[in-house]
Amino acid sequence: MSARQSTRSHLTRRLTQLYGGLLLYGASSALLVRSGLGLEPWNVLHQGLAERTSLSMGVVLTVVGAAVLLLWIPLRQRPGLGTVSNVLVIGAAMDATLALVPDVHATAARIAFLAAGIVLNGAATGLYLAARFGPGPRDGLMTGLNRRTGLSVRLVRTAVEITVVVTGFALGGTVGIGTLLYAVTIGPLAQLFLRVFAVPPASGGSTVVATGQPRAAILRR
Repeated sequence: MSARQSTRSHLTRRLTQLYGGLLLYGASSALLVRSGLGLEPWNVLHQGLAERTSLSMGVVLTVVGAAVLLLWIPLRQRPGLGTVSNVLVIGAAMDATLALVPDVHATAARIAFLAAGIVLNGAATGLYLAARFGPGPRDGLMTGLNRRTGLSVRLVRTAVEITVVVTGFALGGTVGIGTLLYAVTIGPLAQLFLRVFAVPPASGGSTVVATGQPRAAILRR
């Protein structure tokens, strides 16, 4: 294989991982919604806002993502292809999945949706972060705050996520055992799938579109 073919193949794999991961992220988040057992921190806020507006959760997720991206400006963060795609793709994938997957009421089905949602969300995170096209807007906000304030990533993440969960719950978002399980499992799952989906460097030259530290960006929506 020539260097040009190798570089093209490498870029194709990264783009496939990026968009496959973002689509899977939206779909897995929809499964958590359908479980009714608790959502990821940011989606508690998105659901709460959707309850108070005529907008779907996916549209709210997109609008909030775009608003968070504007906060990157004073933080001097530079978005990548993955950042912009994150804003545009995940919400659409969530709404499409919610339209296809009905509500479930049986306890076994709700637990299955919860477990599948969490595991697939971890796989999705590993897929799109390993593609190295830049973090999502919410992840970049937290790493940007870390750099600007000097506070630890863990402290910044905890403070931001507590704020969005409390606000979302007050607006009507679902907080439950799933929220807790997600919080304690998504980090290890994402790290595992980052290793599984790691993309080796291109042999024919660099194809990096946006640099970043994917392991430090596992900060969840």
